Amino acid sequence: MDGVEPVLYPLLRKDLVAQGPRYAIQIGEKMIDYNEEFRLFLSTRNPNPFIPPDASSIVTEVNFTTTGSGLRGQLLALTIQHEKPDLEEQKTKLLQQEEDKKIQLAKLEESLLETLATSQGNVLENKDLIESLNQTKASSALIQESLAESHRLQSFLDKERDAYLPLAESASKMYFIISDLSKINNMYRFSLAAFLRLFQRALQSEQDSSNTEERIKLLVGSLKHTVYEYVCRCLFKADQLMFALHFVRGMHPELFQDNEWETFTGVIIGDTIRKSDSQRSVRDQTPSWIEQDRAWAVTSLKISLPDLYQTLRFEDEVLWHTFSQSSVCEQDFPSTIVKRISLFQQVLVVQAVRPDRLQSAMALFACKTLGIKELSPSPLNLKRLYKETLEIEPILIIISPGADPSQELQELASVERNTECYHQIAMGQGQADLAIQTLKECARNGEWLCLKNLHLVTSWLPVLEKELNTLQPQPNFRLWLTTEVHPKFTPILLQSSLKITYEAPPGLKKNLLRTYESWTPEQINKKGNLSRAHCLFCLAWFHAVCQERRNYIPQGWTKFYEFSLSDLRAGFDIIDRLFEGSKDFQWEFVHGLFENAIYGGRVDNYFDMRVLRSYLEQLFNSRVIGSLNARGKKMTSFPYSISLPNSCSILDYRNIIESLPEDDKPDFFGLPANISRSSQRMISSQVKLHFSLTSESFMSPV
Repeated sequence: MDGVEPVLYPLLRKDLVAQGPRYAIQIGEKMIDYNEEFRLFLSTRNPNPFIPPDASSIVTEVNFTTTGSGLRGQLLALTIQHEKPDLEEQKTKLLQQEEDKKIQLAKLEESLLETLATSQGNVLENKDLIESLNQTKASSALIQESLAESHRLQSFLDKERDAYLPLAESASKMYFIISDLSKINNMYRFSLAAFLRLFQRALQSEQDSSNTEERIKLLVGSLKHTVYEYVCRCLFKADQLMFALHFVRGMHPELFQDNEWETFTGVIIGDTIRKSDSQRSVRDQTPSWIEQDRAWAVTSLKISLPDLYQTLRFEDEVLWHTFSQSSVCEQDFPSTIVKRISLFQQVLVVQAVRPDRLQSAMALFACKTLGIKELSPSPLNLKRLYKETLEIEPILIIISPGADPSQELQELASVERNTECYHQIAMGQGQADLAIQTLKECARNGEWLCLKNLHLVTSWLPVLEKELNTLQPQPNFRLWLTTEVHPKFTPILLQSSLKITYEAPPGLKKNLLRTYESWTPEQINKKGNLSRAHCLFCLAWFHAVCQERRNYIPQGWTKFYEFSLSDLRAGFDIIDRLFEGSKDFQWEFVHGLFENAIYGGRVDNYFDMRVLRSYLEQLFNSRVIGSLNARGKKMTSFPYSISLPNSCSILDYRNIIESLPEDDKPDFFGLPANISRSSQRMISSQVKLHFSLTSESFMSPV
């Protein structure tokens, strides 16, 4: 149930009416008989059901949600069942035998009492009674001995089971860590059933190990990476760094000493500054090589963590010269200092002295701790996602404003099934009945259905969720859902769905990789036209630059423009058609269509249009694409010191993309070298704001 229905209030209040020897109660418009033995139990899958004040006084709420100890036991049982099924079978048999022995013992005691109660005459002269007592005593001794042996054997088995307890504890901790994410965004909700599937997937992974302890370490690492990647693809890129730090804090609390996390989030900065001697100049106490606007931050670090401050030796300007001037200071700590401080303490130093590199320092700390190369998961295409899904699990695509994956879904359906098996409905007023009817038909026929824009019909979602519970779909059935973020989106549907976010991936490199992930080798190598292959690379680069410049508002663009995959797809079609035509490629056609109809159609600022036009002229021209050398080979002078391959193979272009740096260079976007300073400050502030606005329980270790 989603709530307490008003029709049940008379029953809950026990508004009984006496009718002779019996009681009756008004339910709706009917008066029905009431039995005093009647009890009513209401259950809901909603973890936070809303119970109005008038109902809370007449309803007893019992919380049956997952607890830490309960989940540990469940995970341990799954682990033993997979790793040592014979051990779990032995334990089950022992428990059954123990229960049987206890029942036998209870029956013997009951029989003994009954015999004593029915005996006549002198008990000491009753031979039958004495013989019965001796038999009972002997049987009881055998049972007690058997129980003792069972306890000893069970203790041995428990020790064997406890060897896998660290894995169960780590997995339980991970589940409660990701459960906290709903406090940041209502859409970030995960079910226990989905987590258990991830856990079983990790158990089934091949992990070579020589002993149990090593095997557990490998399993914990595998599960950690599986859970991190699963959750990250459900998060918007702006929240991935926050989650990485949250994950590290929950899984590795030993990495944080007293007051370090509070200093990082700013919880104790106010108190420490107030306790400092405000009459003296803070600037006079700060080393001269530190910028003036960082004096208060350094003073706060000094008061909050005096031992760390003493270790840093900030007074030695020569020691810190390279760090202060470096463009990647998080990697250029003095060698004598880096050996004496922890990874997180390095983050605290960057925060105090060089906040323009704090985002990179936080990302480096999280990556090193989690043992991953980068925070963002690899680009995920819908085809690979389809292979992972089940017919009973809806796929919820959380979109950013302006994004629409329906065209990509339609193309996927034409490849995996056929276009007749794909149906889509844009939700809105009057579409509810049609959606339910189509849902039933698609489930029965094993077809695909896409319900778009669910954020417009949040009040109808409980109806959809209940309908999904009654379905018995064919194996080929898939339900695709799209929605923007909405605070009233039903949590039950969120938990039961496989979620992904649909937005531009972070960074130029990942953006290009996703584009080439969506293109097939046949699309690149069509008719072996090298100029066409180069032109498509320029299109992918142009599209990525347009999207990535949005991270540098107002320097990149004056506002956020909703450039999406539909623009990329339209650009691809234009280039494809133009190369089908005459040999003399008309670049002004590309410039005009891109500027006035596709990308430029979203731009409403004169200066932004000038930037867009300059990129078109820089990338789409005969100097970059189509020139020949003396040997008759294509000579491509692509900007940014990138050499395009003399090939139409998609693998060669992917290799070019893989060689790009993980961190974007500002000159890729035609921006000044220091543009990332303001961007890093803004992103770091947003990450810390998430932590400071949440309760202490959110970040506390589970």
